Amino acid sequence: MDFQSLAIILRGALSPNSDERKAAEESLNQFQYTPQHLVRLLQIIVDGSTDMAVQEVASILYKNFIAKNWSPHDPGEQSKILPGDKEMVRQNVLISVAQVPSLLRVQLGESLKTMIYADYPEKWPTLLRWVKHNLLDQQVSGVLFVLRILSRKYECRLDEERTPVYHIVEETFPHLHSIFNRLVQIANPSIEVAELIKLICKIFWSSIYLEIPKKLFDPNVFNAWLVLFLNILERPVPLVGQPTDPEIRKSWEWWKVKKWIVRILNRLSLWFGDVKLQTPDNEAQTFQENYAGNFFECHLNLLNVLRGGCYLPDRVTHLVLQYLSNSISKSNMYILLQPRLDIVLFEIIFPLMCFNDNDQKLWEEDPHEYVRKSYDVIEDSYSPRAAARDFVTELVRKRGIKNLQKFMLFIVEIFKRYEEAAPEYKPYRQKDGALFAIGTLCYKLKHTEPYKSDLELMLVQHVFPEFSCPVGHLRAKAAWIAGEYAHLNFSDPNNFRKALHFVVAGVHDPDLPVRVDSVCALRTFVDACRDLNEIRHILPQLLDAHSEIYKLMNEVENGDVVFTLETIVYKFGVEMAPYAHRLCHNLAAAFWKYINTAEDDDDGDDPGSPVAFGCLRAIGTIIESISHLPHLFVHIEPTLVPIMRRMLTTDGQEIFKEVTEIVSFMTFFPPTISMEMWSLWPLMMEALLDWAIDFFPNILVSLDNYISRSTAHFLTCKDPDYQQSLWNMISSVMGDESLEDGIIEPAPKLIQVLFQNSKGQVDHWVEPYIRITIKRLRQTEKPYLKCLLIQVIAVTLYYNGSMTLNILQKLGVATEIFNLWFEMLGQTKKSGAQVNFKREHDKKVCCLGLLSLLSLPADQLPEETLGRIFKAILDLLVVYKDQVAAANEEEAEDDDNMDGGLQTEEGDEADSNRIIKLAAQAKAFRAIDEDPFILFMETIKAMQASDQLRYQSLTQNLDFHYQALADSIAQHAEQRRVEIDKEKMEKESTTVAS
Repeated sequence: MDFQSLAIILRGALSPNSDERKAAEESLNQFQYTPQHLVRLLQIIVDGSTDMAVQEVASILYKNFIAKNWSPHDPGEQSKILPGDKEMVRQNVLISVAQVPSLLRVQLGESLKTMIYADYPEKWPTLLRWVKHNLLDQQVSGVLFVLRILSRKYECRLDEERTPVYHIVEETFPHLHSIFNRLVQIANPSIEVAELIKLICKIFWSSIYLEIPKKLFDPNVFNAWLVLFLNILERPVPLVGQPTDPEIRKSWEWWKVKKWIVRILNRLSLWFGDVKLQTPDNEAQTFQENYAGNFFECHLNLLNVLRGGCYLPDRVTHLVLQYLSNSISKSNMYILLQPRLDIVLFEIIFPLMCFNDNDQKLWEEDPHEYVRKSYDVIEDSYSPRAAARDFVTELVRKRGIKNLQKFMLFIVEIFKRYEEAAPEYKPYRQKDGALFAIGTLCYKLKHTEPYKSDLELMLVQHVFPEFSCPVGHLRAKAAWIAGEYAHLNFSDPNNFRKALHFVVAGVHDPDLPVRVDSVCALRTFVDACRDLNEIRHILPQLLDAHSEIYKLMNEVENGDVVFTLETIVYKFGVEMAPYAHRLCHNLAAAFWKYINTAEDDDDGDDPGSPVAFGCLRAIGTIIESISHLPHLFVHIEPTLVPIMRRMLTTDGQEIFKEVTEIVSFMTFFPPTISMEMWSLWPLMMEALLDWAIDFFPNILVSLDNYISRSTAHFLTCKDPDYQQSLWNMISSVMGDESLEDGIIEPAPKLIQVLFQNSKGQVDHWVEPYIRITIKRLRQTEKPYLKCLLIQVIAVTLYYNGSMTLNILQKLGVATEIFNLWFEMLGQTKKSGAQVNFKREHDKKVCCLGLLSLLSLPADQLPEETLGRIFKAILDLLVVYKDQVAAANEEEAEDDDNMDGGLQTEEGDEADSNRIIKLAAQAKAFRAIDEDPFILFMETIKAMQASDQLRYQSLTQNLDFHYQALADSIAQHAEQRRVEIDKEKMEKESTTVAS
């Protein structure tokens, strides 16, 4: 299609007439892959005589087409863009970038980024040469734009992937510095100059982000750049042309230049802030001796404008304070700070910590946004208040008690002035800042005398009264700081109760931010409470159908609100049963709300956001808490199945672990597995085959539950055919040579589950599974996977020893497999511990598999082989017995130390993970109920009865050592029989009683 025809069609795509628009769109779709189409789009974009609206449509189509088709997504996929067209686009796009207006340059920049990231340097070796040549031109905006994209490609690359950036720096930085120097010397520079300086700074930033290129270690080069940065930093921002609108003003190019300079200096101070750091030409010493002081002075001067109420963008303020915070630990910088520390601390830092006009406006006009910004950790990366908090924290941490004393005297003075002032003159905002400071220093104050002794009194005198303050933000701050000090060791328990009462009352405050802060503070009170009776009586108030917590979950997207619910559930455990259905319903509703909001908002959080994650975590905790009440699961399952069904697809990749945890609970704790839960099986199989192989260990627990707890349905259902889908998945995973040994470990575990639970019912699967097991075993290097694959052979022997042995002999691998098996059994460490088959379950499976061979007739198992197997069984049973005894002893000690609850240093997550592991382990042992010691004796007695000569030959040829082992095992088998009978009787008695 020629230029004019394409321009007409593009104009048609803008037509108000829907039929014309539809026809134009169909034409564009029809011709998009024709030769020269991409070239024509580029020509229209740069053609000055074409209508701007048409150029914009062309630029968007061009960007989207390149994003989709420039680099094929699959390795074997053929490119839909002809090589000649690609080359023509490469030749012309670089010039085009410099010619088009900024609106179109953004679209071209996105497409150029796609091309550079895919092609440079291998397929576009001339790009750097073009950049270097055009840096000599007078009009450099376009080439700087291209160089910025090129340098950004390597911003986060490591090791050998970073090599091209060294070449880029070598070739372009001398010219960049020359341009930078020329721009700095321009009198009364325009906004265009600021744009060029900003681009140069961004190029420099990308080049040094992870590592300083060798070129910059040249003292002359290094000094030359630092001189220019210092020059720009010292200059005041031009007043002429500065926007008055705050939102536009913070994005003004000259302020952006300041921002990038300060970012670069922050990075350099990390690289060269320590004079002890060894660099090729002592750049650290050069930086500290010749420049650090000047840069430090410039940063202080920038901050100083805040004292007079002048403007400094929040982002610049944050970066400057970050630089000062990083300098506190450096002696030479702290010496410079000390004479002005009081001014910085009390006239700049503290005012930034106080509630301000912007906060008040947001509180009144958009309280939801106020709450979002207050709890958004991303906001902390830009917030001057967060930077001021970090400065104070670093100051008292690195520069000790004197600064803490000074700051606390200042805070106490504010408290005093506030108390003495009449209500209409009270410094509410300063009190807010003082409370924020006290909360910020919570950890330090709780561990430092004399402050830690006075903290309870401070709360009573200066925090408790603010719960009834007429000013909303102080009520919110009181709730927040109460939460920060909830773990304080209160000398008077009534003060803890009062604080808890105030916080619970705040949950019903008329102001939304107060309600949110109160609910979040409640979490720490629940966590800190030593006597849960303090809270137990208010559970109905907190969790009934009209709970304010549920309303807040529906009203604001705040993970901390969800975490409060989770903490309550975790603390009260089984007592949550009456609320379980309502809790799950509200958490599920909140989850869907967050997910749908994220989908509607392109810039919103993905399903892996902390809020969605928190909802699923809380649901998992609730399920654990009602595990002993299986009748409740039928009520919560309809609420949870839609979440599991949706999030077991690619939509849930970010929260897949949490989703599979819920699936594992819902297939383990209920009395039976419902058809609704079975409907999730195909989704997990599809995920494993498509994208979720890294989550195989998480999915394994659920698949184990399906097979072991609903075996009949698994075996009999043909639509879908679960046995076939299991084979398809396992054979694909185990046959994929590109997958590392560690990734496929769950596959042989799952094969074991199949044969353990389906004895005599899946004969047709024995040979296929043995074949893929042997094939993988021959490729495997990792010892643990070898053990698991040998255990598959052991389980199939246990399933049907005669059939399995015949298959191994038919495949000609019987000798090979048994030699490897016995070799692995015989490998020990210097301590005597086994190298392989370390777990109890491993040893038990090996015992049962080998025991099945003892009952085979003599024509299937020669006598010499029988003797070897018999000795191996005796060795295994002895080691297994000792390991079980040691584990029981350790478990008894753990029970003594548990003090009535599950406790770990890892916290809630560790508890949750441990329960899954325990459940999985319990099922692994439950899957084969047969006791190997009793089976051993029954097998030997059966041999003695059926083939006396074979029995005598086997036992009489044993040496004294193995004869003693056999006697010991016989005694233990009798002991186990008595223990098992006793356990059965006790279980029957319990069942009758209940």
